Amino acid sequence: MTLPFPPREEIARLTARMLLEIKAVHFNAAEPYTYASGLKGPTYIDCRKLISYPRIRSTLMDFLAATVLRDAGFDAFDNIAGGETAGIPFAAFVAERLELPMTYVRKKPKGYGRNARIEGTMTEGQRVLLVEDLTTDGGSKLSFVDAIRETGASCAHTAVIFYYGIFPETTQRLADHGVQLHHLCTWWDVLAEAKTQGFYDEATLSEVESFLTDPRAWQAANP
Repeated sequence: MTLPFPPREEIARLTARMLLEIKAVHFNAAEPYTYASGLKGPTYIDCRKLISYPRIRSTLMDFLAATVLRDAGFDAFDNIAGGETAGIPFAAFVAERLELPMTYVRKKPKGYGRNARIEGTMTEGQRVLLVEDLTTDGGSKLSFVDAIRETGASCAHTAVIFYYGIFPETTQRLADHGVQLHHLCTWWDVLAEAKTQGFYDEATLSEVESFLTDPRAWQAANP
């Protein structure tokens, strides 16, 4: 198994470039997007699109595997778990690269049969890496981590392709739960690459930068 270990800054720049190229990134200041929280913002990202672009998908999965190995260690995990549903394909790709078993975690028990939240084989004492497509404030990760720990396994790391990087409480929230976050790029990396490559007009980029600098204030001004 040979994995590339380019500098973090280059991984972030290239990841942002690829997300922009496949139009997984959406900026719209005139008609802001409504998030799951009910709040609005001029940015939206759809990492699920990556599964349809094999070359880009393969490169980013190499990056994610390399990032985890570099940050967490070369013998840090026994099992790779994906979070339902977006994390499942990416967990499978990472597990293949690291030559480890793969499982996935349901958002809630399925309500029949074994009523399980963990699909696949996860055993007591295993060290599990939780893989997801992205994280905003880290909230959804905690439920998955708790489900993993209920099996007797441990979960001290989560890896994502994209981390919003604009809510400072996120990494602390995860740390308080005993979880370290690994990611490839943030909104700031995407904004920088969008400026460099001219993906959007200056007015849109300026509005996006205003949002990223103080998202709560921007949302208060754009209810």
